[in-house]
Amino acid sequence: MDLNLKGKKVLITGASQGIGKALAESFAREGSVLTIVARSGDRLDAIANDLRSRFGVTVRVIALDMTTPGAVGKILDQAGDTEILVNNAGVIPGGNLWQVSAEQWRAGWELKVLGYIDMTRAFYSVMKERGGGVIVNNIGIGGENFDFDYVCGTTGNAALMAFTRAVGGRSLRDGIRVVGVNPGPVATPRIEKVLRVRAKEQLGDENRTDELLAKLPLGRAATSEEVADLCVFLASDKSSYTSGSIFTLDGGLTSARSIA
Repeated sequence: MDLNLKGKKVLITGASQGIGKALAESFAREGSVLTIVARSGDRLDAIANDLRSRFGVTVRVIALDMTTPGAVGKILDQAGDTEILVNNAGVIPGGNLWQVSAEQWRAGWELKVLGYIDMTRAFYSVMKERGGGVIVNNIGIGGENFDFDYVCGTTGNAALMAFTRAVGGRSLRDGIRVVGVNPGPVATPRIEKVLRVRAKEQLGDENRTDELLAKLPLGRAATSEEVADLCVFLASDKSSYTSGSIFTLDGGLTSARSIA
């Protein structure tokens, strides 16, 4: 299927690893012109060189910490021609209300929750001036499966879901689509750490992660590529009537919980 993304200017935050890296590869495979953002310049350079070599695409690298003052403005200055923005940067710490300190809570929200909001505010304006664009927010199922032991993340993700629906509900008036994706467990280094903690808590042995994975749909977590491919489709013209919606990719975990 031709998604008509060849030559489209795509900006991806948090692109140095995991889902962000997979996003860069999926858009590169479609022939898009990429701008990839993260703190690690070395990782970004390696990814950019690989994508240029394999797909013959143009890749621009912006290495910076998005929580520093003026970071969004710097990104806008360098990539104001962006047609598709994928907000992906940010990890919110796990833990209950007393395990996550006020400082940790604010730091997690500064990058992911406020980061998505600030990037959307900045790029929506320039997209509107040009007559259109797409914003994809990679959020997470914590926003619809409220978790006492992930209270900072579940609350932040729920806020981003509301934000995506609120902005995306009106954005087509400006020719802009705003959508969200809620991945469940994804096979990344982060989920490996989470599974080790839960295996130790629930099974008494952090090395018994396979037993937890076996309980997931198909006996595995989703791949980063599966999440990325959904985001790419939603960003394409094939999804042109989609805005203000959240798409859950969790093998049915959320649906199963809702009918339990």
